[in-house]
Parts: sequence; C-alpha cells; structure tokens
Amino acid sequence: MKLTPINNYYKSILRIAIPAIAGLSVQIIVSLVDAGMVGRLDNPEYTLAAMGLGVLATWAIVSFFSSLATGTQVLVSHRFGRKAFNECGEVLSNSIFVGFIIGIVISFIGVYYAFEIAGFFARDAIVGKLAGEFFHYRIMGIPFFLITVSYRGFFFGIGNTKIFMISGIMINLTNIIFNYILIYGGFGIEPMGLAGSGLGSTLATVLDALFYFVVSLHPAFKKKYSLYKKFRIDKAIIKSIYKISLPVAFQSVFILLGFLSFVAVSGLIGITEQAATQAIISMLFMSFLPCYGFGIATQTLVGNSVGRGKIQIAKIYGYETAKMATYYTLFLALLFLIIPQYILLIITTDQKIIQTAVTAMRIAGVAQIFYATGIVLANALQACGKTAFVMWAEVVTNLLIFVPLSYFLGIYLELGLTGAWFALPCYVIIYSIVILLKFKYGKWETV
Repeated sequence: MKLTPINNYYKSILRIAIPAIAGLSVQIIVSLVDAGMVGRLDNPEYTLAAMGLGVLATWAIVSFFSSLATGTQVLVSHRFGRKAFNECGEVLSNSIFVGFIIGIVISFIGVYYAFEIAGFFARDAIVGKLAGEFFHYRIMGIPFFLITVSYRGFFFGIGNTKIFMISGIMINLTNIIFNYILIYGGFGIEPMGLAGSGLGSTLATVLDALFYFVVSLHPAFKKKYSLYKKFRIDKAIIKSIYKISLPVAFQSVFILLGFLSFVAVSGLIGITEQAATQAIISMLFMSFLPCYGFGIATQTLVGNSVGRGKIQIAKIYGYETAKMATYYTLFLALLFLIIPQYILLIITTDQKIIQTAVTAMRIAGVAQIFYATGIVLANALQACGKTAFVMWAEVVTNLLIFVPLSYFLGIYLELGLTGAWFALPCYVIIYSIVILLKFKYGKWETV
C-alpha cells in the first residue's frame, strides 16, 4: 500500500491542531481576565474564594458532560471517513437532543439547590452566599453549553476546528464584555458583583450556541450533511454516544479527584508547599493545552482513517501526532528546567512560594515530556472506541499509583514536597507506557 509522504501527515495534523490550540488558549486567557475583574471587587479575599468554589463546582459538571463531544466526534469521524455524510447529520441531531435534555435536568437541579451546594463546600457563610449567587446564574447556561459541545464534536469529527477557534475568540471576548458590564454595572444595569460574572458567562454561552446554529445553516454544512432534516430519535446512535462518552466522563472525574488528593497531600507538608503545588498545577494545565489540541487532531484523523478501513494509516497518524506533541513538550521541559522561577511569575509573585516550587517545577518539567505520548495516543484509542480502557488506565495510574506514592514519598519517608512531586513522573511514564502498548498491540481488527 502506497502511503502519503510524511510531510503531508504533518500538514493534516497541524491543519486541525493549530485552530484547536488557539481556541483552547483563548479560554484560558478569558478565565484569567475574569478572575482579575472579580479580584478588583470589594473584599477580594471573599469574592475570589467564592469564585473559586463556584468555578470548581461548574467545572466538575462541565468536564463530566463535555465527554458528549468525544462520543459525537468519534461517531461523526467514522461516518465522515466512509463518506456517509447524511449519517453525520443524524449523529449531530441526536447528540443535541441528548445534550439539551441532560442540560435542562442539571440546570434545574443546580439553580434550585445552588446555595445549599455552595454552603456545603464553604466554611465561611459570606463565601458560601457569594458562591451560591455565582453558581445560581452560571448553571443556567448548562443546556446551551451542551448544545455547543455537540456542535463542537460534530465539527471536530469532520476535521473543521476553525469554527471552534472563531467561536472561542468571538464568544470569549463577548464574555469579557458581559462580565464587565454586569459585575461593575453600566448601561443602566445595577452592579451585580460576583453574580454578574456568572450571568455574563451564561449569556455568552447562549450566544455561543446561537453562533454554532447559524454557522451550521451554511449550505456547506446544512446541505452536505442533511442537517435538521427529518429528525428522529435513533436509539442506536444515542446508545453509541453513551457507550463512548460515559467512560470519558468518569475519567475526567478521576483526574480531578487525583489532583485534588495530591494538593491535599502537599497541604499535609505545609501551607506554603500547598500553595506552591497549586501554582505548578495551574502552570501545567496551561502548558498542556497544545497537547489537548494535538489530541483533538489525533481523534479526528484516526477516526476518519478507521471509518475508511485504513488501519495502517490510523496508526501512522497516532504515532506522528505523538511525535510532534513530544517536540513541544521537550521544548517546555527545557524552560521548566532552566528558568522555573520566571515561569512561575505568571501565576504568583510571592517569592517564598516561588522558591519552594522551583525544584518541584523542574520535576514537573521532566514528567511532561512523556505526557504528550499518553494524551495523544489515549485520544487515538478513544477514536477506536476504547474509552473504557483509557479510563481504567487513568484510575490505576492516577488514584492507585500517583496519589499513594506521593503520600509515601512526601509524608511517610519525610522527603517533603520534592519527594511528593517525584510521584508525578512515575504516574505519567507508567500511564504513557500502558497507553502506548495498547495502541501498538491492541486488537485493531475489532474496531
């Protein structure tokens, strides 16, 4: 079988990955701006703490149900690969239906119990009240968010990440404007404080759903994929979305639990050490964004190739994307090793925290070299429907190796923060090896 020259593989990968990375990066910038606006309100120690709780509660729900995009993307990418364009439209319609119904239920529960949920996690009554107000308005946008998730999975599946990038730029800038007006007041609107941040984000989410809908009406999409024609609930499609998405949803929960547990372990060492750990993790999550972009590209290209029955091409896309992502993480590792104190200034200017974090930051730099292979090939396996395997790999390496090992090294052996952070490369390397072996030796004929 004659294969395309390797440079053309790279072009295909970058064509999908770069817009995805740009869209993801805009979201991080907007989050920092939102935090900056809330931090300038009166009593910022209360508003920032409340925003942290509200964002965490929202993020937990969002990350769980965002897996709907994975299920949609995988099914669409397979059908796109075999040129079954009408079926791509059917997957989108059913995904939107499922997402909106789930969103309505979650939104109703969240709005009704917003203050009880916030009060449960907040020790301070004022923080609980402010967090409840934020969460009350923010959770209203969940139905529309899940609509955008369905559209995102559809466009990713057909290899069009530019729509996601344009959406990210337009809607997140709108989010800043809404938040500014509602937080501080303007145009005859009374200042809402932290609650305004929640409402502003919800309004931006509604506009995002509307943006995707309007774009989908373009003949290039509506006509080609027969969008919104003769909609019918297809139980087989819904079951497939559920089967692919649910393990991804639980995987997100396990990752969250693992890192929260790791932060708790660092807190047993000391308050400064916990602050240092939080700073490094925040920096890592930002540095990982391009890896997620490469993961999106892998999921689409591997899914398309599998849909065409081109298993060898699918494997090549997985390996080559992992290689490209590793070049990026190697570059980042050098920065983390050489100038960690300057990178940490992005998160904090507190010199005590920075000095405490420097050695651990270097360890994290080494760990992320191997993370590229794990995240990219995990997305490739998900494109083949192996989402349950990826979830269990995360459970074992994160919750059963990473967290206990960090406690053993940092607390039991009294190696402090440096010892605790040595658990990270162990977790990442083992996870990446497990994923690599599955990708290399897995039974592709059952895909």
